[in-house]
Amino acid sequence: MNPSPELKAALAAAQAAAAVLRAGYQSGVAVTIKADRTPVTEIDINAERTIRSILTSEFPDYGFYGEETGQHGDSGTVWLVDPLDGTKAFVRGYPYFSTQIALMRGGRLVLGVSSAPLYGELAYAERGQGAYLNGRPLRVSTIDRVEDAAVSAGNLKSLALAGPAWSRWGSVVARVSRIRGYGDFLHYHLLGAGMVDAVVESNVHVLDIAALVTIVEEAGGRFTTLDGRPIGLESTTVLATNGRLHDTLLSELRFGQ
Repeated sequence: MNPSPELKAALAAAQAAAAVLRAGYQSGVAVTIKADRTPVTEIDINAERTIRSILTSEFPDYGFYGEETGQHGDSGTVWLVDPLDGTKAFVRGYPYFSTQIALMRGGRLVLGVSSAPLYGELAYAERGQGAYLNGRPLRVSTIDRVEDAAVSAGNLKSLALAGPAWSRWGSVVARVSRIRGYGDFLHYHLLGAGMVDAVVESNVHVLDIAALVTIVEEAGGRFTTLDGRPIGLESTTVLATNGRLHDTLLSELRFGQ
């Protein structure tokens, strides 16, 4: 892989944020509840400031959209950043949290870095360059039957409230070989590595998943909303698969119908 200056900057920013997260992990940091009822700590805020400082110094003309500080700048190229995705895990002292850094250009996600420093995984990708996990190439599985598939699901509250879609999801669960809920960054890393075959989520924010879009797609998979649309700034649902299962699962779930 020949990383672009943008990917180099994103990796450097993720590494700097990792130092902030390690220093604050299991330190008894104070938690504040935001207006949307999600938790935030000073670690989230400090990590985002660290990331923003690095990225904006390297690319001052790019926009920046952060989980904690909101949107800055008006550009066709924008960094999308969640400095600490999995704050609840961080606060409770288990290592299923990450830093997510993506780059969107002209409405298309073109780069992603997913850094889980306490779990020990760093995934990254950019368009046309492949996807990597801890320096090793990623490739999705070749499973092509729902009955043989391992599916991971998370954040299903809005799917549970979606009426008929919930019973259709139950039918899918009854058919698959294995159902788990690895959650957050982890089930996308596993998907890219060919260890699970599909991921379903229905209640997410784009900053939680933007970096993972490029990673999964560059590993050979597909990544859309549950109704088959490309991921954009307003997306709140995910169907990510190895590609071979995608159309079948879209048809089975018929989300929104």
